[in-house]
Amino acid sequence: MNRVVHPIEQESFRRLRARLDTSHFPPLTRAVVERVIHSAADLDYATDLVTDEAALEKAYAALHAGAPVVVDVEMVAAGITRRETVCRLKDAEAGPGLTRSAHAVRLAYEQVGPGALWVIGCAPTALEELLTLDADPALVIGLPVGFVGAAESKAALRESGLPAVSNVSEKGGSAVAAAALNALLYHPTSYSEETS
Repeated sequence: MNRVVHPIEQESFRRLRARLDTSHFPPLTRAVVERVIHSAADLDYATDLVTDEAALEKAYAALHAGAPVVVDVEMVAAGITRRETVCRLKDAEAGPGLTRSAHAVRLAYEQVGPGALWVIGCAPTALEELLTLDADPALVIGLPVGFVGAAESKAALRESGLPAVSNVSEKGGSAVAAAALNALLYHPTSYSEETS
């Protein structure tokens, strides 16, 4: 099923590309970078994001083969419009040394097992907890936001060697995390087509 792109979105991407040349990025990296920039109106993401095209290709295949998508908060889930997601935050409880977000990640892992795509846009502790599990993810979109632990958790993700999309700075958030996943959902099957 082809996605109908609204004229406002088309114009937004036209203006983005007029201000920033993204043509040097490989196809899926370009799709992620552009959609994240579009979601935040922040051109700095072009140099702040850290991606790997080979990892994105494998994640793209897993996603389109039906791999589960796990999110840390409902705000991320709300931004992912074309796929069901798993979010266990409502079922989670904080405990000694464990935030609700971290507990939610444990509950989600118990539910979905290995091979999922994890989309974390809010809580650095959710990302930190994921790194302690043997989740064998198809991809981790680790874009939590904040002044406490966000940059550090994303650095730990990159150091883990897991297939990932992250960024270097403290910025991030639910909208950009959802946008990165949507880039993979919306990208055409044929990479020769231009991402919109």
